[in-house]
Amino acid sequence: MTTRAHHAFWPPRVPHAITPPATSLADNLLVSARRFPDRPALVFLGQVTTYAQLLAQVQRLAAWLAQRGVQRGDRVLVDLQNCPQLVVAHYAIFSANAVVVPVNPMNKAAELRHLIEDSGAVLAITSADLTAEWLAAGMAARDLLVTQLAEVLPGGRAAPDGLPAGWADWLNADLALPDGATPWAEALACRAAPPALETGADDLALLGYTSGTTGHPKGCMHKHSSLQHNVFAGALWANGSHEDVVLGVVPMFHITGMVVVLHGTLMAGASLVLMPRWQREYAARLIKHHRITRWTNIPTMVIDLLASPEVDSFDLSSLVYIGGGGAAMPQAIAERLVQRWGLRYAEGYGLTETAAPSHSNPHDAPKQQCLGVPYISCDARVVDIDTLREQPVGTPGEIIVRGPMVFDGYWRRPEATAAAFIEFDGRRFFRTGDIGFVDADGYFFMTDRLKRMINASGFKVWPSEVENLMHGHPGVAEACIVSAPDAYRGETVKAFVVRRAGHEALSAEQLRDWCRANMAAYKVPALIEFADSLPKSGAGKVMWRALQEREKAR
Repeated sequence: MTTRAHHAFWPPRVPHAITPPATSLADNLLVSARRFPDRPALVFLGQVTTYAQLLAQVQRLAAWLAQRGVQRGDRVLVDLQNCPQLVVAHYAIFSANAVVVPVNPMNKAAELRHLIEDSGAVLAITSADLTAEWLAAGMAARDLLVTQLAEVLPGGRAAPDGLPAGWADWLNADLALPDGATPWAEALACRAAPPALETGADDLALLGYTSGTTGHPKGCMHKHSSLQHNVFAGALWANGSHEDVVLGVVPMFHITGMVVVLHGTLMAGASLVLMPRWQREYAARLIKHHRITRWTNIPTMVIDLLASPEVDSFDLSSLVYIGGGGAAMPQAIAERLVQRWGLRYAEGYGLTETAAPSHSNPHDAPKQQCLGVPYISCDARVVDIDTLREQPVGTPGEIIVRGPMVFDGYWRRPEATAAAFIEFDGRRFFRTGDIGFVDADGYFFMTDRLKRMINASGFKVWPSEVENLMHGHPGVAEACIVSAPDAYRGETVKAFVVRRAGHEALSAEQLRDWCRANMAAYKVPALIEFADSLPKSGAGKVMWRALQEREKAR
């Protein structure tokens, strides 16, 4: 079986495959700055940075990196929230012929220590509020380049008017830098000539660490070519242009925020409106004020937005695209988007190993709760977990992919790299570890992670399906399904639930009765535990593994 049935739904005039540029990501900014020097590249808390200004800052920081001894192929850690400094850091590192190692700002010392040691990084770029963790991780102060988040704003301070509660205090905190660390302003004052750009498509650009299910995270090696493929493919797929205004709230230490939002926007010469943290009412105000046209997100953000008591006043009329991935969009939420604003949520699918999208829903023909179709240049199949034979339409198996967006392998982990790939039809495919099926139209659907299935008395329960169904209850704001031990069934279904405002009286029995009426009996949660919130990663995904481990520990 092939996956070409989906070409019947392919966006008009979009090629089925493309050749990635022979240039590095640094070249994209050079081109956009020549084309649109006075166009806003970044908007951060009201402060505009034009493309010419952005390029000038990038070149000064690249010069400082070179003076400091950063050489071709060196790894540099970037540990920042979404802010102009993060953007400058990424492109300066590329311009210095070095490699970006993105870091989640929520990481603590033990996690940072692993990144330092495993990547062999020579420098970390971070903010003053995070330096204590870096020092505790063993990073020398002299190897830290430190910024204050608000120093790029007029007067070096964020005006509290219009900001969410607490943001001004957080952004304006005047924290002392460790002795020996280099202040951001000092680095950007470098007037030396920037180094010659020597890197191209085949050079290492990114070492992105996976969250890891067991043991330490692994570094995914991406050359400029794999990132460039999805940057240019994304513009073609979405019919993007330099006239777009993009909301940058998906964390840019995450592969989706980095490739789709950051690099995709700047390659096009469009404007990127940055949010350092998620806050639903502020996001809605930015969309209205800046006439945002494109918003890539994760479904939990949309769920939260629609739960706002101010939702009826939100103006999302400027949006021509809303979509994302990381979790399935509950059908009830997707339907509310259509009913309220006429927006059809376009889900996509990808991993750190695939530079974000390997699948995406065609904008004019999306299916709900669907990964989409294999992306530009991507070949994807569903195979039996044990025999690795291709599965027929509608039969679940492991999703495997190949294409120019797939990473080279895991950094210094040849055994893990070998285990991640198989030979199929005489070609090398990456094993995603995700279980799904393909329908007759060639659209892919995910049932769950390979190891997340619940086996209750022989009935296989896919947690994501139950979660999506439970989101249809008006009193459920969020739900996460895990396995719980059961003396009779072996395993049973447990739900962690956050009640929606106004439904505080919802009881476990009421919710269970609703579930019985809306899903097969073996899927109904035998156990329901209400919580004020669910644990989330820095990228905003619900950390189901943490809840699963907590349940096992009980």
